[in-house]
Amino acid sequence: MNLIFFGPPGAGKGTQAKKLVADLGILHLSTGDMLREAVRQGTELGQKAKPLMDAGKLVPDDLVIGIVRERLGQPDAKAGFILDGFPRTIPQAEALERALAEQGREIDHVVSLEVPDKELIERISGRRSCPACGAVYHVVSNPPRQAGICDRDQTPLIQREDDREDKVAERLRVYAEQTSPLKAWYEKKGLLRPVQGVGAPEAIYAGIRKALGLSGR
Repeated sequence: MNLIFFGPPGAGKGTQAKKLVADLGILHLSTGDMLREAVRQGTELGQKAKPLMDAGKLVPDDLVIGIVRERLGQPDAKAGFILDGFPRTIPQAEALERALAEQGREIDHVVSLEVPDKELIERISGRRSCPACGAVYHVVSNPPRQAGICDRDQTPLIQREDDREDKVAERLRVYAEQTSPLKAWYEKKGLLRPVQGVGAPEAIYAGIRKALGLSGR
């Protein structure tokens, strides 16, 4: 099964994709992870992408498409995959369609997690992380035992720059402007599977399985 997980920042695409990967034994491909790794390694792609990512802006199509095309051609992607965070624009979707057609493949379903902006801002702006060990907390849903202090090593927690409320609002604005049209594009193709992304993770996952016709499996 070849899937796309679609939704705004903070919608929970990564969390839910990992559950489905475990059930179906297919590959989870997150362009966000690949881009962050390129930034960490200081590659040419990473150097081009870093200032855009830091500003909460979308990385240009030519940078992202090159990564995805190469990755989908590797042997471990042949049995099926979930694309998480790609495509984000209609030109990217068209390029993906062409790349898959060259390999004799196509997308089976597009899962769209639906979450209101207010909920997304609360989810993301409430995140706090430990700069020493990398532990992640949330001021409401997963607070540390002592406010502002990591449970593991007592290091003061920080808020990532792109998790600030103003940065989150800008990311959502960019998403709505550039990415939301994909829903109509995939809906016309009969591939869109909307799922409510608010509630317990287990309930959301049950909704995803139902939308993909897997609820009885």
